[in-house]
Amino acid sequence: MTKEEIIANKENKEIALKAVAEKGKFLELLAPKLQNDKEVVMTALEQDAESLEFASSDLKNDKEIILKGVKGAPWTVCYASEKLRADREVILESCKTYGQALYFASKELRDDKELVKTAVENKGIIIKYASKRLRADKELAMIAVKQNKQAYHFISQDLQQDEDIKILI
Repeated sequence: MTKEEIIANKENKEIALKAVAEKGKFLELLAPKLQNDKEVVMTALEQDAESLEFASSDLKNDKEIILKGVKGAPWTVCYASEKLRADREVILESCKTYGQALYFASKELRDDKELVKTAVENKGIIIKYASKRLRADKELAMIAVKQNKQAYHFISQDLQQDEDIKILI
């Protein structure tokens, strides 16, 4: 299917489903009502999770849609609504393989030790987005610094003086 064919039929759900099943990012070419159609968007995400970018704002607030995107392309958590950026399950799922997801997490989730630990184990330097309380947590600091020595600059000053931490540098 060509881009021209899709654009000419951008309001036709049957054609839209065929198009996004072939190439998920064809979602971008569809009419807004089809970018807001859960079946069309889920079909696009099955083919290419990165197509989440082209889903409607309403569907970026749909947990099932966001989880589908995140499971296929963890970095797409950046497209999640503010409400879903505060959803522990969504952020944790992304942090499992994409520590940077902590950057998109709500303030409350940045203070969730298990979630931050998951993110830091994946990408140590991401401790810089953890709450102040967790940047002073020795266990997390050690994981972060072992994973990336640059994380040392983002842990609490007290921990920067800790002998166990200094050994890791």
